[in-house]
Amino acid sequence: MKKTNAMRILEAEKVTYSTLSYTVDENHLDAMHAASELGIDAEQLFKTIVMITDEKELFVFCVPAAYDISLKKVRDLCSVKAIDLLPLSQLQKHTGYIRGGCSPLGMIHKYPTFIEESALLCNRIYVSAGIRGTMLCLDPQDLARLTEAEFVALI
Repeated sequence: MKKTNAMRILEAEKVTYSTLSYTVDENHLDAMHAASELGIDAEQLFKTIVMITDEKELFVFCVPAAYDISLKKVRDLCSVKAIDLLPLSQLQKHTGYIRGGCSPLGMIHKYPTFIEESALLCNRIYVSAGIRGTMLCLDPQDLARLTEAEFVALI
């Protein structure tokens, strides 16, 4: 398996993690499909959502696959009037990742990051390893420490 930036970061920090791989379906790049393919609880698999404000600030959110992010909560959290998904055409430019393989770890730039607080109910969560078809399994506290994230209500 090819090492990703996210894996290198975890290894450099001596964080215990494991990986799971699944067959990528270009027609189903969503987190629910990944959870189903891997046979894991969709509340433990966290999708990475990158959003941009009306003032061009970027924020990263990790939310369980089974849920949608609350725009009201995100606007309040970021103290902005308008925030939307970063257009897919800009995702790789700003993060280094593509849709279906965007990890909260190892982005090109450091962005304010928030993890849905339900992650604290799990001993281990799954996030993208930085490539389509591979997930990292790690302690949510390790993810928060390495991304300098806060646990907040996002759903």
